[in-house]
Amino acid sequence: MIVSDQQRADWLGCYGHEVIKTPHIDALAEQGLRFTDFHTASPVCMPNRASIMTGRYPSVHGLRYNGCALSTRANTFVELLRQSGYQTAAIGKSHLQPFTPFSIDRSHQHFNESFTEAWKETLAPYVHEEPGRYNSSGRYSFPKPYYGYDHVDMVTGHGIECSGHYRQWLNEQTANAAELTDPTQQLEHDYGVPQACRTIMPEALYPTRYIENQTVEWLKHSADPEQPFFLFVSFPDPHHPFNPPGKYWDRYRPEQFDLDNPAEDIEEKPPMLQYAYDRLSQGLYPNTSQESFMATTRHCKEAMALTAGMIEMVDDAVGSIHTALREAGLDENTVFIYTSDHGDYLGDANLLLKGPWIRTSTHQVPFVWRDPEAPNGQKTDVMSSAIDIAPTILARAGVPPYFGIQGRDLLQDVKTGQGRQQLLIEHNDNVPRMGLTAPSRSRTLYQKEWRLTIYPGEDWGELYHTAADPHHRKNLWFDTEFALKKGELLEQLALEITATMDESPRSIRRA
Repeated sequence: MIVSDQQRADWLGCYGHEVIKTPHIDALAEQGLRFTDFHTASPVCMPNRASIMTGRYPSVHGLRYNGCALSTRANTFVELLRQSGYQTAAIGKSHLQPFTPFSIDRSHQHFNESFTEAWKETLAPYVHEEPGRYNSSGRYSFPKPYYGYDHVDMVTGHGIECSGHYRQWLNEQTANAAELTDPTQQLEHDYGVPQACRTIMPEALYPTRYIENQTVEWLKHSADPEQPFFLFVSFPDPHHPFNPPGKYWDRYRPEQFDLDNPAEDIEEKPPMLQYAYDRLSQGLYPNTSQESFMATTRHCKEAMALTAGMIEMVDDAVGSIHTALREAGLDENTVFIYTSDHGDYLGDANLLLKGPWIRTSTHQVPFVWRDPEAPNGQKTDVMSSAIDIAPTILARAGVPPYFGIQGRDLLQDVKTGQGRQQLLIEHNDNVPRMGLTAPSRSRTLYQKEWRLTIYPGEDWGELYHTAADPHHRKNLWFDTEFALKKGELLEQLALEITATMDESPRSIRRA
């Protein structure tokens, strides 16, 4: 299972992108099943990664927003595979625990540090992905299994500033590691988009290449041919910063790209978009590198060109991994999955990165299932969610799921044609962003023809008729002509939210 970081569904050749070249992932799609309506449970890294692992919504598994950690009490599908005799390994980005040392400013919450939490602390410290763990020489070791993985080769962070076992390896390869990972040390270039960095780091030392090589080595030397395995490979790219190394910097030019949904085409800009527009008008950019922002059309195109270079490097790595699988004699007996943890505005309404304004560009992601026993070269429009990955893998492996899993077996849905008619997307945040008065707590009801999003605490919401307005340019929330439809969708959203109640643990007595 290969997971990229922050990649929109439509940024692959097999999903219709006319510029970017992804022949290796396209080949998997030609040999397998491509899902055209696949979405995140939350359009944010940590919550959705935990949803992939557990098959449960963020509001249920507890890792609701970046900066939390997935409780060690949580069951994962990987743990069930492990208990059923599978080798389990993770190489690359995990992000089930925080990997930055930065604390949260809680001044907006009037937070009293003397208050205890509603849940008692577990005995496990959630520090294994923090950068300080990897400052020493040698290889940092932590208790395993790690959420079900017996082998973990950790890569934390993004771009040239990645840490984890990768950084310990990099320090062993060169005495220049500090300079190579310093974003101020870069080659000359003509890009002005924030976070564009023409890194001096060689391709051979870049995190994507490290993960590629470590994966190939695991397949060659660690995979037991007498034992089934589950291998999770997670690349930190194409997540910003925009720093494709070596030849990948020049693969594309901004002039090759167009914005299919510029901000000027959005009717009556919603408050968050207006906030971003006003900031751009004043020449203001976010104080942190993780904040979404509006950019000029030129800067959006620059970000697109550099993102495409990073995606092409990931695609090359996928090709190398697939070759290693064939050479190990495992290709015809292995399911190969490609997906991403969430999307990126990447020019949608002139925005970059991701944020609390809910857009299809941030919650719709690629999902390719290449299976020797599944349909080949086909696509399906079965509506799917990240919470469906765990139960689908377990069903394919013949392993019963645990009680309380909330997803569906997608292969069964494809077989019967009886998939879900709508799905829920949650977004929670730990600080206010994009002009919101409080941290986001939005809930989205997604259907084929309609999308409705509520933002609790705000005096507005969003309603779009996707069938007539695929780019979601005209918000119908206040349109009296659609008041009845809005009421119907609000009722459906209430039912979806009600149905997400955690059913685990089971009752042990009648009363």
